[in-house]
Amino acid sequence: MARILIAGAGATGGALGARLIVAGQDVTFLTRERRAKQLASDGLRFRAPDCDGVHRVRAVTRVQDSEQYDVVIVAVKAPALDDLIPMLTPARGPQTRFVPLLNGMEHMSKLERAFPGQVLGGILRIVATLDPHAIVTQMTELCSLSLGGLAGDAVPETVRRAFDVDGIDLEIVDDVASLLWEKWAFIAAAGVITCLFRGTVGDILAAGGEGEIRQAITECEQIALSSGHPVSDRAHAQSLALLTEPGSMFTSSLYRDLQHGDPAEAEHIIGDLAARAVATNTSAPLLNAALLQLRTHHQSLKRTSGATR
Repeated sequence: MARILIAGAGATGGALGARLIVAGQDVTFLTRERRAKQLASDGLRFRAPDCDGVHRVRAVTRVQDSEQYDVVIVAVKAPALDDLIPMLTPARGPQTRFVPLLNGMEHMSKLERAFPGQVLGGILRIVATLDPHAIVTQMTELCSLSLGGLAGDAVPETVRRAFDVDGIDLEIVDDVASLLWEKWAFIAAAGVITCLFRGTVGDILAAGGEGEIRQAITECEQIALSSGHPVSDRAHAQSLALLTEPGSMFTSSLYRDLQHGDPAEAEHIIGDLAARAVATNTSAPLLNAALLQLRTHHQSLKRTSGATR
């Protein structure tokens, strides 16, 4: 049995944690105080196509100095990472592996600087949400995890066994960095079009925006190529199919955040990619326009919140 620490008990951390708990793994959640109290009193309610139950869990707001874990899963929003990293230091032992499940790439550099040689690349494919009643819901049967060493190094057997459980389709990959870049290019392109044009893929297409959608995909994939990580033909075809499907109700997480408040990961997903476009002298007008849109929205929120104090 592996000792597993999951930083974050939202949709991603909660769903993955529930699967691991059912499999008999020793799971602890590191959360904010409010969420820790809720988990302590009500447990972790998890719904999925194949299960529906409440799990008693251990939730803490800090890691004790004497505690070390085999696996540390990082499942928080990107802006929380800087404050989180010092909190994870007591969890680190000689054999600990950190598995971040964030979008983009900047977080990989931050974690590798903090925990050199102990960070694995991880890509979780799941459609999950945390509803207002604190119920974690996995909305489809899809729950697959791709893991790999950043420099091609092997994934330790302890980590393999920890995630090789019912409900998680585990894949060990050789070039996880390329997969991370492919996912980033897709998420950024989806964010560009839905944030710029404020709608679903189907509505954007119906309004005549297919050319702009294709341009956004091209820009993001060109940045990946210029950065040394070309997007595979398969990944390109998948992105094109998802973002040009007539009538699709798909929207990006960035756009949903934009609708509900400040898009917290805008700089991590769009801003960092735009900076890499500049560094590689890659043209990205739609990406830059979306970034300006998101930053303008952020400034508006800052101004109006300051005016109401």
